[in-house]
Formats: sequence, structure tokens, C-alpha cells
Amino acid sequence: MYVKICGLSEPEHVAAAVEAGADAIGFVLTRSPRQVTPERAAELAAAVPAHVLTVGVFRGETPEAVRAATLTSGVRGVQLHGRHPHGDFTALKDLGHTLVRAVNAEADLRCGAYDEDLLIVDAPRPGSGEPWDWAAVRGRPTGHWLLAGGLDPSNVAQAVAAAAPWGVDVSSGVEVAPGVKDSDLIRRFITAARP
Repeated sequence: MYVKICGLSEPEHVAAAVEAGADAIGFVLTRSPRQVTPERAAELAAAVPAHVLTVGVFRGETPEAVRAATLTSGVRGVQLHGRHPHGDFTALKDLGHTLVRAVNAEADLRCGAYDEDLLIVDAPRPGSGEPWDWAAVRGRPTGHWLLAGGLDPSNVAQAVAAAAPWGVDVSSGVEVAPGVKDSDLIRRFITAARP
């Protein structure tokens, strides 16, 4: 089970995610309680070993703004969340980074349909932290896709059983307050995602 821990902003939480075996770590570079600057993301990403993908998360920015922040931050992946057109992914393909498309279940759920490498299928209200009907997407997404939305250490195994994803992505489910991660919750989530 591929596991992405998103919205990290402190070195101890990055270290906890890496040590617990996360496959990817996300840094939010767009408006959010979890937002970090590209420069802060660069500091945090510098401590992440090469086998763990570092991802910059964007929502609504132009490809030019995404490119500039990505190059400053030094992340190796770019996640475009929401209603980004296919052309935004095409415009960033030459970076040679892993491209991630994050959408809700109403979107095209074929991984690669927008030239992305990974697909995240999120809750109807992304970022709400509310559980949703994970079983409703079972069998619909194709390729390397991650389930997100309302996941936490207590329900991730149930969500995986319901949706049968290739991977999972969590942010608020490993927090003690909006934007404040907890190392123990990060460890517990990764363990629970891989029974």
C-alpha cells in the first residue's frame, strides 16, 4: 500500500513520516492552514531521502507560478488539486517531475487521462476531513490511484477494504488541530494502512 502524508510543515513530522515508511510527503504551497513557503519546503525536503517522493501541492495557480515554486522548493513531484485543465499538466511535463492529479469522484478517474503519473480521489469536500462513501469509487479509478478524504488511523483499514485503492493519502487525519501534525498519529496511520 502506497502511503502519502500531506501538509507537513515541521522537521519532526517529516522525520516521523520517513521513519515510519511513508512513500511520499506533501508540502502545501497554496492557500491553506498547512501552507508553507517554497523556501520552507526546500528546507524540509532536503532532509527527505531520495526513495521518498516529495510533492508540492497546488490549487488554482497558473503553470508558471507552479513551475517557479516547484523549482524553488526542490520537490520532485507536483500535485494539482481541483479543476486544473489538461493543459496545465502538459505545461509542466517537461519538468520531469512526478505529476499528481487530485480530484473528487465526479471527475475523470482514469490515472493518466491528464498525463499525470498518480491520481488522488478525494472527498466531495476536499480538505474537510470528513469521511465519505469510499465504496462508491471501488472499481472506477484505474492505474496508480490514492484514496483520500476523511482518513485517519482508526478508519484507514476500513476505507482500503471498501475502495481497494493502490494507495492512500492523509493530511487532517494525522493532526491534533488544523495544520498541526502529530508524530504518533502519522506512525499509527502508516501502520494501519498496511495491515
